[in-house]
Amino acid sequence: MRFDGITAVVTGAGAGIGRATATRLANEGAKLALIDINQESIDELAASLGESGCTANAYRADVCSSDAATAVIAQIAAEMGTPQVLVNNASVLRLASAAETPLELFDAVISTNLRSVFTFSQAVARLLIAAKLPGSIVNVSSIHAVISEPNASAYTAAKGGIEAMSRTFASEWASAGIRVNCVRPGATWSEMTTPIYTKEIQRAIAQRVPMGRIGDASEIAAGICFFASPDSSYCTGTTLDIDGGYIMDGSLPGTVYA
Repeated sequence: MRFDGITAVVTGAGAGIGRATATRLANEGAKLALIDINQESIDELAASLGESGCTANAYRADVCSSDAATAVIAQIAAEMGTPQVLVNNASVLRLASAAETPLELFDAVISTNLRSVFTFSQAVARLLIAAKLPGSIVNVSSIHAVISEPNASAYTAAKGGIEAMSRTFASEWASAGIRVNCVRPGATWSEMTTPIYTKEIQRAIAQRVPMGRIGDASEIAAGICFFASPDSSYCTGTTLDIDGGYIMDGSLPGTVYA
């Protein structure tokens, strides 16, 4: 199996893309460290994975906390071994027009979606460099890193920042054997998006996406696991679009796919 015996950390593991990714990693042999602010969700997932013969431990952490990354990564290393795979997936979406966005909202989104990627990546990289171990860090971006999303200025800023920062990480850590890549999901079913995807929105997305549908979290997980695995051993500093063709499409206005 691709991840046999490897310790893998997934933030935001309790639901959606994080849960799908953790499940796939575990089923391919990884020892999973599940991080989420929702203790119940990761306890349930850890128990479920354990029942299927996988190794999975739950670690409640608020990724916004200044000390969370260092503390929880040190605990994981002591209990499960040095993590060689990190998936930075924790994310929030708070909608407000740019002119009316309170600074507190902006800071909260940046802290969860961008700052946590820095702190967790730094904590894992330090351990890997000290242990002279190779590793793979996969950061979950969004198509809205490169195309606008009205009323989500903080979210788009964070996702764009993730990609820029990941390229810098990739440059700095390549010589240590640490690869850093991003996936860029398009419209994807998850607990975060379900309230947004009304029937009207679903129809609009289906008509705009060349593949004619909203993606499933398992499809994003497949891309994440590609970057996490040795299958992508010559990839670093790059981003994979997993969006049904949304952002590559150059069709004339009025083109309808579904």
